[in-house]
Amino acid sequence: MKARNAVLAALVASALAPATAARGEEVGGFAVDAHVGYSELTSAKSSAKAVFGGSSGGVVYGGGLRYALRNHFYVGAWARSFAKDGERVFIADATSPVFPLGHPLEVRIVPIQATVGYRLSGARGIVPYVGAGGGLTRYHEESVVAGETESTTQTKTSWHLLAGVEVGQGRFRFATEAGYSFVPNALGLGGVSKVYGETDIGGFSFVGKAVFSFSHR
Repeated sequence: MKARNAVLAALVASALAPATAARGEEVGGFAVDAHVGYSELTSAKSSAKAVFGGSSGGVVYGGGLRYALRNHFYVGAWARSFAKDGERVFIADATSPVFPLGHPLEVRIVPIQATVGYRLSGARGIVPYVGAGGGLTRYHEESVVAGETESTTQTKTSWHLLAGVEVGQGRFRFATEAGYSFVPNALGLGGVSKVYGETDIGGFSFVGKAVFSFSHR
């Protein structure tokens, strides 16, 4: 009798083990996040360095919304803002030196994107993820020349790839994420991109995220 009870107990424990483990997995639900990091205008690096005085990147910040499905897939939407001050320059050709003209120039780039991705099964409390998607990127540049303000705004179709790791089991979590964006046929930076033959204002980005999940593991 004792042996039979022991066997039954072992079978019950074995049956319950997957359910117990499953409670440690991600469940479906909404999450919101705020992020800050660094964005590089990789595809327009020469133009950016000319306009911004040697730098081709800067701080980026934004936020997003995500819905995780129970089969590990997720959908989300996010927006970020990149802004940097420089000045208009003159360049005779791609091999010539850069001559600053003294006219202030402000550039702002705002991508608004939708992502479809997959959250992998990692160690408890650690969830790697990948994603891809597209949307629109708004490019705005504004400068002051001889006391007159000149501005140009364009909105272009854009695409992105991303990969990251989310850490935490409660409602508050943290994540790090790397991505690359493509914004083809976009406007030039201060008019110099035509000289360098650069038409894409996309590039690498690295962000840290503070995540609040409405469901928890």
